[in-house]
Amino acid sequence: MPAIPPEPPLSDTERLDRLRLIRTENVGPVTFRHLLARYRTATDALQALPGRARRGGRRRPLAVPTTAEAEREVAAVRRAGAALMVIGDPGYPVRLAAIDDAPACLSVIGDPALLGVPAVALVGARNASVNGCRLATLLARAFGVAGYTVVSGLARGIDAAAHEGALATGTVAVLAGGIDVAYPPEHTDLLRRVADSGAVVAEMPVGTVPQARHFPARNRIIAGLSLGTVVVEAARRSGSLIPARRALDQGREVFAVPGSPLDPRSAGCNALIQDGAALLIQDADDVLVVLRAMPEQVRNAGTPAGVLAGVLHEDGPGWRPLDTDDSTRGRVLDALGPEPLPVDELIRGCQLSAPIVATVLLEAELAGQVDRYPGNQVARRLDPPA
Repeated sequence: MPAIPPEPPLSDTERLDRLRLIRTENVGPVTFRHLLARYRTATDALQALPGRARRGGRRRPLAVPTTAEAEREVAAVRRAGAALMVIGDPGYPVRLAAIDDAPACLSVIGDPALLGVPAVALVGARNASVNGCRLATLLARAFGVAGYTVVSGLARGIDAAAHEGALATGTVAVLAGGIDVAYPPEHTDLLRRVADSGAVVAEMPVGTVPQARHFPARNRIIAGLSLGTVVVEAARRSGSLIPARRALDQGREVFAVPGSPLDPRSAGCNALIQDGAALLIQDADDVLVVLRAMPEQVRNAGTPAGVLAGVLHEDGPGWRPLDTDDSTRGRVLDALGPEPLPVDELIRGCQLSAPIVATVLLEAELAGQVDRYPGNQVARRLDPPA
């Protein structure tokens, strides 16, 4: 496969239009990625949105932020002491850009270079035991000494212990809300210390108070920034397992610390190990041996200047969505139900080409007819807008 040619630096207009595009109604990270792959620029994609949404069944106009609104958001990011990074910027981390639903933009406080160096995610229970927190601190400290950045989510318990253990060597906190919102509130001082010595990252707009639906999105970033994810204490249905599942979806390594069968806080870790989804570890060396065995280009994925990271790249000029008729659109949508279905299965079931199905899904998502889910899955929305 030929090397991807360098892309020129983004213009100020294109950077603003990428922010406008991701803030547009019904445009999520996957649709953003597909739109850029097809139209090459956010400016052209924004012009195409109304027609594509109408073809998908949309009756009223999509809510698209104005350039002035995007400029105000950039100004708010700066007032919060952060910098805005959009996909396609030279500093955007290549490892994160490689995931299917990479965030289109990130607010960053601290050292953005930490986002591109080899990293390990360390997550676990909020109601962690004293021993679990102690182990997380020791693991984080050992990973840092070995040259790895520690990534976590600033939550109570294991996350906080991981950040504390890696403050001296470099740690990244990924927030579920806005870059200016410490959650939980008692971690305001920890957030400041992470920002001073490492980096803090947020996908949501400034001022966003985290809601339950924001945490799975945050967890994909934790896993996406990291070569592997280590889980220390997690109940069987714990949200702490979501980064592990996302890491598996992304083809990354997953490690778990085993625990007593009598402790419900270890049930999730034990299940990951029992199912073969995670490697059993007892100390940091068990993780480091696996990471050091990775190919050099995988371990040291950098951030080459000018590479349009994370966007599907095709040889030649950008390819545009195909024209489809009502019969084809009905065939695809009728095959979907409220339960998420892998797109590959949808293509096989419809017996249509991948580009045609991709076009129908793109238009249907813009129209609010379908929802995207992790693992390249889609589902029919039960209450589509008029």
